[in-house]
Formats: sequence, C-alpha cells, structure tokens
Amino acid sequence: MTPRATHRRALACAATVITAGLLMTACGGGKDDSKGSTPADADNAAAKSSTVKIDISDKDCAPTPATVPAGTVKFDVGNKGSAKVTEAELLDGGKILGEKENLTPGLSGDFTLNLDAGKYQVYCPGAKTEKTEFTVTGTAEKTWKDEPALVTATRQYATWVTGEVRELVTGTDAFTAAVKAGKTDDAKKLYGKARVHYERIESTAEVWGDIDGRIDGRIDDAATAADFTGFHRIEQELWEKNSTAGLGTLADRLSADVHDLYTKVQKVEYQPAAIANGATDLVNEIQSSKITGEEERYSHIDLLDFDGNLAGANEAVSVLLPVLKQKDPALADTVAQRYQATATALKAYAATPGYEDSGYVDYSKVTDAQRRVLAQAVDAYAESVSKIAGKIA
Repeated sequence: MTPRATHRRALACAATVITAGLLMTACGGGKDDSKGSTPADADNAAAKSSTVKIDISDKDCAPTPATVPAGTVKFDVGNKGSAKVTEAELLDGGKILGEKENLTPGLSGDFTLNLDAGKYQVYCPGAKTEKTEFTVTGTAEKTWKDEPALVTATRQYATWVTGEVRELVTGTDAFTAAVKAGKTDDAKKLYGKARVHYERIESTAEVWGDIDGRIDGRIDDAATAADFTGFHRIEQELWEKNSTAGLGTLADRLSADVHDLYTKVQKVEYQPAAIANGATDLVNEIQSSKITGEEERYSHIDLLDFDGNLAGANEAVSVLLPVLKQKDPALADTVAQRYQATATALKAYAATPGYEDSGYVDYSKVTDAQRRVLAQAVDAYAESVSKIAGKIA
C-alpha cells in the first residue's frame, strides 16, 4: 500500500462499503415522498444527534465523548496549537469514513455522519498516539432510510458515480494505449479527457487511500520515487521531457488501478451525509489544489480539473436538493446561486478546443489577480455546500 500524503486528501466522507454497519447496509425501497418532510421532522432528527469534539494535538486526537449512541454524529475538529498534526479521520476497518484536514493551528472544522453501532478509530497522522478508539452503541430510532427521498438520492448518486468511473476506465485505456504506442501528442490530449472523470468522483475514490494514491498521487505525496505512479507520474514525463520512453509499465499499472477502482465503486453504497460531505470536499479540492496550480503542475490543465470537481460537487448537491428544499429552502437557494456564480467565473476561461484540447486556456497564463477572483467564488460556494450535511443527516 502506498500511503497518501495527509495534506493531499480532502475527503470528509464520500462513501463506504457494504460490510461496515449502517453506513454500508443495503438501501431500502419505496417511492419518493419527500413532500411529506416537515421542519418538525428535521428538528426531531437534529435533537437526536450527537456531537463529538476532537482536539488535535501533538499528543493525540482523542474524541470527547468516546462513546455515542447510533445515529447522526457531528464531529467538531479543532487544532489549537499543533504544527505537525493537522487532520483527524474517522476510520472503520482501515477505510476513511470522514475526516477534516489542513487544520493548521487555530483552525477548526466539522463533518457529519450517520453511524451504526460498532468500533471505530479516530486517526491523526503524526501524533504520538495516532489512533484512539471510538464506540457507537445501540440502534438509531430513526435514520435517513426512513425518508424515501434520501434513499432515492443515494441510488441516483451511486448510478452516476459508477457511470463516471466507467468513462474513466475507457478514457484511461485510450490514454495509456497512446502512451505505450509512443504517441506523445495524442497522449497529452487524452490525458485531460481521462482525468476529468476522476476529478468528478475524487471524493469517492479517496475512500481507498492506497488506490487513490496510486492513481492520483503527486510527487510530494510519494514516500519514495518508486511510489510516485499514476496520472501525475506520466504527466511529468509527457510535459517535462515530451517523451513516452519507458512509461509502458506505469501505463499498464494505471489502467489496472482504474479497472480495480471500477470494481470497487460498484460495491459502494452511500449515505446522504456522506454525499454532502463529498461535495464539500470536491469544492475544497478546487481551492486547495486547482486554484493554486498545484494539481497539474506539469501540464497546466488545472481548469479542466476545476471543471471536474465542480461538476462532481454539483451532481452530489443535485441529488440531495429535493430534500434540502424541504428542510431549508433558503440554503437551497443560496447553494444554487453560488454554484452558478462559480460556474460563471470558470466559464470566462473556456476555449475551443482549448489548451491541449482541455476546453480551457493554459492555467499558467491565468494571473494571480484572476485566480483570486476564482478563489472568492469557490470560497462562497464551499461555505454554503458545507452546511448541507447537517441539514439532511
């Protein structure tokens, strides 16, 4: 397993797998009756939720309380002074259910999940005690599965993610075939066309930190030179050396990894809060690695990645929107307006066919002042999206 550098992951929780309790149990059936939801329903659900406080420190990230009843759990994560520990994750059997990262001293954040009874761990890489036990007991009286509209939303999202990963497989196979055939110019144009599908579902892929690291890890994520694989390793050779020489093995591995991802996502079931958290993570990804130009440092197709993250976030929000409109119509309107503002800001850089056929201009040509305008739109959208999980959980 190749560990992913902790600063790279932006996952709060996108999804989980079938074998881990409430988060992974099969979705129930039933028609969409979201119109029957009322503010009183939301208040009732909120009243039964739990809040867990996690203070990151050099010592540990012990949760308080360490045991909560099954149901909706909000994790408030704060960092008062640790320079070396900047994130906390909730793990179940090694898989990330939720996390808050990039919390430098003085910063805080939160994520919300629906948890079934079981033993979990709070993990903070770099602390003296990195893992602390966290327990959930009992059975929730009411869950999101009692709302057919939310069940419908999870099914719609699962179908969409599977379709995107199927497109990722097709695009990646075409890209790696060009790499292996020595067609450098073709490979450069196919690189972005494959990657955009990954960017749309990135928050789901990050559930499996090892496979995400192999597919999408950057050079500073890799512990050793041999650990630097995937899209960005090939990107480096294509744009820095303008060559495909010696990339056959890396291309084969990348294809194998995306095929593996496709197998995995077909077994995933989602919960509404996780979908909402995933949307937040995708928007945060735009801010942390696309606006900065860090993600595509060799190819400079960051605006296409921006497009992918934004589309993925919008899909996640869209499946939840019918319920959100019932529970908080003002927030639903704000989210829609800020999404449109962000999409409009991005559209200013659209081009046909665009740099490397990406549909956008070369991001290295976008000035710092222009990047700040993009960042402001993304910040506003992220702030509104981050509130959704707490409303629909």
